[in-house]
Amino acid sequence: MNKTLQKLLIVLGILAAIICLCVVLSHREKTDFHEKYEGTDLTQEIEGMERVGAYTGYVNEHMKDAHPSKDVVVDVFDYESTGIVKVEKAATDDKKDAVFTETGSSITWNVKVPEAGMYRLYVDYKLPESRGVPAERTVMINGELPFEDARNISFTRMWMDGGDVKVDNQGNEIRPRQVEYFGWQSAYFRDDMGFVAEPYVFYFNKGENKLTFNADNEPMLISNVELKAIKATPTYEEYLAQNPQNAGSDAARNFNLVVQGEDSSLRSESSLYAKYDRSSPTTVPNSVTTTVLNYVGGETWRSSGQWIEWNFEVPEDGYYNIMIKARQNYARGSVSNRTVLIDGQVPFDALSEISFEYANDWDCKDLAAEDGTPYNFYLTKGQHTIRLEATLGGMGAILEEMEDSTYRLNQIYRRILVYTGAAPDVYRDYHIDTTYPEIMQAMELESKRLYKIVDDMVAYSGQMADNVATAQTIAQQLERFCEKPQKITTEFTTFKDNITSMGTASLNMSETKLDVDYLVISGTDVTPKKDKANFFTKAGHEIKSFVASFFVDYNSVGDVYDEKSGDEVVKVWVLTGRDQGTILKTMVDDDFTTSTGVKVNVEIVDPGALLNAVLAGRGPNVVLSVGADQPVNYALRGAAEDITQFEGWEEVLSHYSESSYEQYRLDGHIYGIPETQTFNVMFYRKDVLEEMELEVPNTWKELIELLPTIQGNNLSIGIPTAAGSSGATAATTAVMSNAPDLSMYFSLLYQYGGDMYNEAGTKTTVNTEAGVAAFDDYVRYFNDYGIPTVYDFVSRFRSGEMPIGIAPYSTYNTLMVSAPEIRGLWDFTLIPGTYRDGKLDRSDFITGSATMMIKTDDEALRLASWEFMKWWANADTQVRFGREIEALLGSSARYATANRDAFANLSWSTDDIEVLSKQWDNTVGIREVPGGYFTGRHISNAIRKVINQKVDSRETIIDYSILIDEEIKKKRIEFGMPVDD
Repeated sequence: MNKTLQKLLIVLGILAAIICLCVVLSHREKTDFHEKYEGTDLTQEIEGMERVGAYTGYVNEHMKDAHPSKDVVVDVFDYESTGIVKVEKAATDDKKDAVFTETGSSITWNVKVPEAGMYRLYVDYKLPESRGVPAERTVMINGELPFEDARNISFTRMWMDGGDVKVDNQGNEIRPRQVEYFGWQSAYFRDDMGFVAEPYVFYFNKGENKLTFNADNEPMLISNVELKAIKATPTYEEYLAQNPQNAGSDAARNFNLVVQGEDSSLRSESSLYAKYDRSSPTTVPNSVTTTVLNYVGGETWRSSGQWIEWNFEVPEDGYYNIMIKARQNYARGSVSNRTVLIDGQVPFDALSEISFEYANDWDCKDLAAEDGTPYNFYLTKGQHTIRLEATLGGMGAILEEMEDSTYRLNQIYRRILVYTGAAPDVYRDYHIDTTYPEIMQAMELESKRLYKIVDDMVAYSGQMADNVATAQTIAQQLERFCEKPQKITTEFTTFKDNITSMGTASLNMSETKLDVDYLVISGTDVTPKKDKANFFTKAGHEIKSFVASFFVDYNSVGDVYDEKSGDEVVKVWVLTGRDQGTILKTMVDDDFTTSTGVKVNVEIVDPGALLNAVLAGRGPNVVLSVGADQPVNYALRGAAEDITQFEGWEEVLSHYSESSYEQYRLDGHIYGIPETQTFNVMFYRKDVLEEMELEVPNTWKELIELLPTIQGNNLSIGIPTAAGSSGATAATTAVMSNAPDLSMYFSLLYQYGGDMYNEAGTKTTVNTEAGVAAFDDYVRYFNDYGIPTVYDFVSRFRSGEMPIGIAPYSTYNTLMVSAPEIRGLWDFTLIPGTYRDGKLDRSDFITGSATMMIKTDDEALRLASWEFMKWWANADTQVRFGREIEALLGSSARYATANRDAFANLSWSTDDIEVLSKQWDNTVGIREVPGGYFTGRHISNAIRKVINQKVDSRETIIDYSILIDEEIKKKRIEFGMPVDD
């Protein structure tokens, strides 16, 4: 037998063995972990590890209380109130009165309850025109908060298309602008996260009760409030029994209507608009050469409570079937759930949770029983609505357990941290099992809870998904800790990382994304066609797409104009990303160009290409999102336009803080309009500070006085340092052009009465007494007080290891999204200040990005570019852009507009806006000067030298200030500007 044949047989043998092994494993009985937790009371709490105020605890506390069968109607006009609360006459659709409650108000009703027990709260409401964000209300019963999640309960608005679909000059469809629809809605008070699938239940005493709604966010009209009895949704059999038994006429039985997903009539958020898909040959309608709006949903339809609604009409009374063509290709091993509502109601219990499993292509799903028999829906002749609402369904309870577990694990981690420190000595036996027996008990119990979570998730989804594997990893790790306590110190860092991973996994699993191509409403005698792509249709589609790629410019966005045609065409470059460019161009085409007649081409360009293009004379007319140092540096070289030459520039800048455009000034001229901005605020963990009996500091002195207690518990605080970077550095001036985050040093410099440069901008003033004092105190925080220089703030804040930290305010969005287990346990406030001349100075460094006009000799083009810049800087434009970006990329990417009017209308709560506005009023910008790039570089060098080499701080900053002055002088001479002798 030759060697080739031998090798072939060996390979075939190995393959056969692998196949046999796979077959054996596939037929192996599924194992679970029930033996790990069987017989254990998983609801018990370990003292010090319990989560106080949770809804689950509230329900367990009232588990034995009655569920009365009668509803209780509240007299909404018999109220007590604070703030702006008034009756509006004929406010409802049927001309009945309603109560108006303004943001910040409180309204209380006396409710006479005939029978004590658990009720659901139900309200008829309308949200008047305001900031376009959901309303939030906190529920108080008899002056007390029933549970923590009764705070800030959200009520959605309604959105619709503001016109017909347009087609650009490339043949691409442009979706209409989204406008708000102001109408009455009905809703129960329920969990915003979706962990609790059913509406919240509240306990009311027999007799008089006080029911209070605190208006946390947005005004609301209320026409009806009821305490609803808890009633089960009818079964399908009960539903059929309640409706006529006749099947209807031939017209009803043979009816067939396709409702395109992109033709939805109403939606809960402006981001749930029509989208286009050219990846599948079965998407209807379809085109590989042009953009055709052909589905709805996608990445933005991911959170529980979001809904999309369609209108349809049936010809006769009778029974109809419903099919949904949908696609869930976002999360392998997970399902996306939707609740189906017909005419605003869930007809029967099976429609409370319709699951769409993972698949690469579209799936035509009948609303049917488990055996495949389609459900019959009784509809009367005329108009109806069908609404699909995102829900977590059965997964919600599992995810709530995971969130609670993450919270308890962080409590365990922090308790051990206090004893061992963040980096325990692996060669030392800390005797944790004898010193803290309750921690060992908590670990053992939590391990069993996690095994139960894994079993529940596998039973629900049918497979072990990657996200839930983290819970199993921690369960096994906790088991090892209980068996061998000495392993706690050797695996302490890994333990913390695993907790973070589980929190992230929980967040990922809470997303329930779905695409909808179309819905089919059909008679009972009709079998709708089910689109399914096969090999040949897929191959044909790919071939057509390949051929089209040679002729179609897929990178062009919206109307594309010929710049050589003789018409004035403004060329706008976007330096951020394609998502931003696409949204901007859509807004330009449906708003700016239609209202002004100015044609605009939007191009998405890498930031590094700007300088070369301008030097070559092929640059844009307007460039968005340039770094804050760029306008002045381009102006110094005669490449940027001074906006003060244009009519109306004062009105444009009146909507911005002076500190926001300080960096774009040079010798009385302004060379850019602020676009985005960032500044620092102070975040703090309320629960950790309360545990240590500490108050939130107002001054740096108070902060330092807290350090012995905080550090005595092996915890720390965080301030931005030259050793690391933060979000503040990403969009900063040349003063901070490298990785170091010097924002806190700059803030201290101004709090101490200093400045970066003298009035003429010819020298730095960091070598003055104020500058030296600020520098000395700043480096002392690290050298003398041991504040860490490199750290992951979000991770440490989440675990409680860093209960106080100063960070960019955008960190708020990151924490809201990535750390749901600590919601309600943290807040943010103004940064610490310094008393100077009897007043508390909270100066805070601000920076950002700008919109800049490139210099041109064409006067008409210059004026057209200014028209675009005015439109872009307008508050309405900034609000729309900000909302659409947040809808597309998520709340962690909330747009940091520099326009203060626009900022107040983005998705911030009223309390948050109040704090941020106060801090914004105290911000300071740093002027850009020739040679300013040396300033940040050498201040960073000075800080690092003092921290690393422990040299004298005064001498160091004075020495480096000399180098900074030399570079400034050299550059001023180069540009022909006056210098000091």
